[in-house]
Amino acid sequence: MAQDNRPYASLEIIPPLTGISKEQLINDIRPFTEFNPRYINVTCHRDEIEYVQQEDGTFSRRLVRRRVSETAVCGAIQSELKVDVVPHIICGGASAHQIEFQLQDFKFMGISNVLALRGDCLAGEKRFTPAPGGFSHADELVRAIRDFEKRNGCEGFFRIGVGGYPEKHFEAPNIETDIDNLKKKVDAGADYIIAQMFFDNNVFYSFVDKCREAGISVPIIPGIKPISTFRHLQLLPESFSIDIPRELTDEILSFRDDREAIYRIGQEWATAQCKDLLAHGVPAIHFYTMGKSANVIGILKECF
Repeated sequence: MAQDNRPYASLEIIPPLTGISKEQLINDIRPFTEFNPRYINVTCHRDEIEYVQQEDGTFSRRLVRRRVSETAVCGAIQSELKVDVVPHIICGGASAHQIEFQLQDFKFMGISNVLALRGDCLAGEKRFTPAPGGFSHADELVRAIRDFEKRNGCEGFFRIGVGGYPEKHFEAPNIETDIDNLKKKVDAGADYIIAQMFFDNNVFYSFVDKCREAGISVPIIPGIKPISTFRHLQLLPESFSIDIPRELTDEILSFRDDREAIYRIGQEWATAQCKDLLAHGVPAIHFYTMGKSANVIGILKECF
């Protein structure tokens, strides 16, 4: 979290596919550093399972890693760009012991800020299944991080962020129950909340009000993702269970065949969101870059 009261920007990136060089990664991120982002968050992705047919017709199961690890990406950013990093730690695909090994690495690297998440289901899974000896929910993960600190004589070393869902997590039956679950994460030791992307600021303000009424007092940081392609009208609601306002939808539909216009519309909408959020006194704005830089850089120029 910030060391002063000025609002700041943080950025979220996805680790690159294996095969990319460190120089390529750094060159992709470097344009953001002009705006002095407080943090760069690095997402975590589970190894995938692949079944390979053998000569006798049977199938063997093997793990496949398609992306560079978040630990390696964090190390590259630290060494080359001197920007603080926030690796994501997820329950999915890791036992409690494996997560402890991650925490040991992060402590060794001087990484003291982490985002604790349950993580998504594997492709084809209907329900989240924890790894053997792992955690089922993010509040268990937060509690495990705090327990790690106690056992290793470093209490308070980690600043722990968790995810919040202004339009509720898609598995929750209602927003009130989802906020009850969010409070469990805060009560377990989370220091701040980063909100899932949204396109209607009133939804975020209502979410914050409900959180405060539920007794959640930690900072809540809004998450912003500018729409950049026509397909986002379908992909973002499908992937993140969020609504896109009618006004924005209609404007994009009217330019469905004009890529540049859609890119501009998405950037302008997100810029207006950020200006309004800052006017309402948010502590920071978290940008989901998804590998795109030009639109986010344009927003940073306007707002920070």
